Amino acid sequence: MTTAAEHGHGHGGDAHGHGHGGSDEIIYQETRDMRLLGFVLFLCSDVVLFSAFVFAYLYLRGTIDEWPPILNGHQLPRLDLPFAEFNSIVLFGSGVTMHHALENWKHGNKGRFDAFMGATIVLGIMFLLGQGYEYSHAQIGGWSGSIFGASFFTLTGMHGFHVFCGVCYLAILWWQTKKGHYDQTHYFGLTAGTLYWHFVDVIWVGLFFLFYIF
Repeated sequence: MTTAAEHGHGHGGDAHGHGHGGSDEIIYQETRDMRLLGFVLFLCSDVVLFSAFVFAYLYLRGTIDEWPPILNGHQLPRLDLPFAEFNSIVLFGSGVTMHHALENWKHGNKGRFDAFMGATIVLGIMFLLGQGYEYSHAQIGGWSGSIFGASFFTLTGMHGFHVFCGVCYLAILWWQTKKGHYDQTHYFGLTAGTLYWHFVDVIWVGLFFLFYIF
């Protein structure tokens, strides 16, 4: 998500094209706005995707009198709320560290940026490992064993895939900062990465309420 203006290539060696009277800077700002709009629309499309599955789950749940549903003559247990709370704190904590990573980049504190960026990635991986642990211990009938299991594994699995993609994305952004792709005024990739990471946090708030509280 970088442009030639960000790299400073092909402009007589003057980064961001300042040697061209700021014309490249204007182009960068214009394309940045378009890229930001495109990224926001992408996130909106993801909201539509999750919403469709959530409404399908709510409809199916509304057709069953007992919840969690009865399987093989026994009512399925509720999910492990204390563990989910801990795993949620891990994910929400990564949102805090990502915010501080971006803010420190803006202010040129690259050492603190590296610390917060690294912490965000580690916390994201921890959340995924926690989700894997929960999958292996959840006694809700499996993916095809019940409506509860199918809905839980589908929706949280979709979210987990987004977290995995986010971890990979942040790792690439971190590598790009080492290669000099961004500076204190040109860092759209980091902005997009922060927006995406906050998006997965917000989606998890809804899923946490849906499966563990409601």
